[in-house]
Amino acid sequence: MAKATTKNKIKIDKNNFIPIYLRWVDIVKPIIDVNWDELKKESILDSDFYLADLFVDDKDTQTLEDDLSIRDSLFVVYQNQGYKIAKENIKQMFDATINIRNKETYQQFWKLYKRPPLKEFQDYIIERRDLLVPQDIRERKGAFFTPRIWVELSQKYLTDYLGEDWQDEYYIWDCAAGTGNLLAGLTNKYHIYASTLDQADINVMHERIDRGANLLHNHVFQFDFLNDDFSKLPQSLQDIINDTEKCKKLIIYINPPYAEASSYGTESIPQVATDKLIFKKYKDEFGSEALNELFAQFFVRIYKELPNSKLAAFSTPKFITSEKYVKFRSTFKATFEKGFVCPADTFDNVKGKFPIGFLIWNLSKKKEINQVETDIFETDKSSKNVIYNGLKEFSIVKASSISEWRKTFYLIVENPIGYMVIVGPSMQSNNNTFFTNELVDSYRKKGMLANISKDNLIEMSIYCTIRKVIEVNWLNNKDLFLNPNNKWKQDIEFQNNCLSFILFDYCNNISNRFGINHWIPFTEQEVNAQERFESHFMTDFINGKIKIEGETNLFGTTLNQNTKREFSAEAQAVFDAGRAL
Repeated sequence: MAKATTKNKIKIDKNNFIPIYLRWVDIVKPIIDVNWDELKKESILDSDFYLADLFVDDKDTQTLEDDLSIRDSLFVVYQNQGYKIAKENIKQMFDATINIRNKETYQQFWKLYKRPPLKEFQDYIIERRDLLVPQDIRERKGAFFTPRIWVELSQKYLTDYLGEDWQDEYYIWDCAAGTGNLLAGLTNKYHIYASTLDQADINVMHERIDRGANLLHNHVFQFDFLNDDFSKLPQSLQDIINDTEKCKKLIIYINPPYAEASSYGTESIPQVATDKLIFKKYKDEFGSEALNELFAQFFVRIYKELPNSKLAAFSTPKFITSEKYVKFRSTFKATFEKGFVCPADTFDNVKGKFPIGFLIWNLSKKKEINQVETDIFETDKSSKNVIYNGLKEFSIVKASSISEWRKTFYLIVENPIGYMVIVGPSMQSNNNTFFTNELVDSYRKKGMLANISKDNLIEMSIYCTIRKVIEVNWLNNKDLFLNPNNKWKQDIEFQNNCLSFILFDYCNNISNRFGINHWIPFTEQEVNAQERFESHFMTDFINGKIKIEGETNLFGTTLNQNTKREFSAEAQAVFDAGRAL
């Protein structure tokens, strides 16, 4: 854990004292040497130890003699590097000091925070100790989807944007609440609404309320956001959304589902999105391709039917950059206020390497989306601490993508030397872009194979090489490749380098099991082959023995196909390594 100075320590206030508690439960509570079950019988909870820790100064000294109201409110106090029970009627039962097993872990945790809390929030924190109920942090693990670290950070961003008193000034509706973990840490239960599709999740939240969770029964309800009419909402929430001024104070705070009706894959579930009322109502206006994804349907209904609200949502940022969302973006106009991106695989049950963003939008300020700049956060090895890692810009792509360029050198030939598997123009598709000489019927039926011949080999090599040389990571996963300028046409060395790269790329699926192998770049003599090769296409192509009339091919590319290809020193090294193997 990084060393924190007094200057950059996090100040404790009414908006973050609950998220800090949730972290404390994970890190500090396990190293306190006490029988929690025994304490619980006497109504002493882990939160009492947390409050004792909060009201300590930077020298680990509890100095509350001058504030009797706070001192007398604590059931546990911090003394002599340990804890003492202060609750009068039971302190004799726990006379000894309760020790901390690992002082270094304890100290490292509290080095991040400036204690005690800011003076103006101390009384509030003591008064609202009821918010620190065990049930809020003992959810069924399978019910968590949004990791606690990102819940905490998202609420910090809302505080930074809306001000310290935002929870008292704004209404919050999580309309995809699940079991409500996104709402953990919020303080004003009279301003919080939670709804979800499954009654079973509602039952869990109601049980939590019965055990002390900071929500209201009437504000937690079953509601199918993509199908139900707003007349089914609680009357108090209807009053908010039907009042223009109150709706400006409504924050839709959600982590919506990401299910998609896809036309690819063996486990396609097309009706997951297309049978929804919102899909049918808005597909013509926003584009059915975009609304195949459930999160986009949530965004659309909020945008159209709660137009004065603010949207604070976790989602993939592809609706900003993807070609699928061109029509969506032409209608969805809002002002981006603040946000961050983090790795998707830090979320429960997500294995993909791509960014998930928490983005805050002001829907009442209509503005064409051209560029969104977010903060980047990752986690340390423990996945319990966030690490700031700079800025990421997501730009609206107005230029044509590399897919449009690729289409210009498609050929229909009877006997291609191979095929290129063609997929989308984003970085995430790079691993699925490769050469093969296998005519895979499933690819062919989906239009995912492009023929390769002598006339487009160079263009295909350039395309595939560019897709391969940039490493895909979670942050650039959704970035798009664009249509190149024409300088490559005259750059013969670049063309040859791309050819040498793609001939030896590890992911190519070239084999004589699928037919004649036209891709061997060596003669039999060079590699001491024991049989004659069935094809000498590639060595003939490299040595200028394959003739094309004129100085350009069918696509206007300057070629040197009537002369032996001259390779750079780097490309020659690749050939030498291949020859040795």
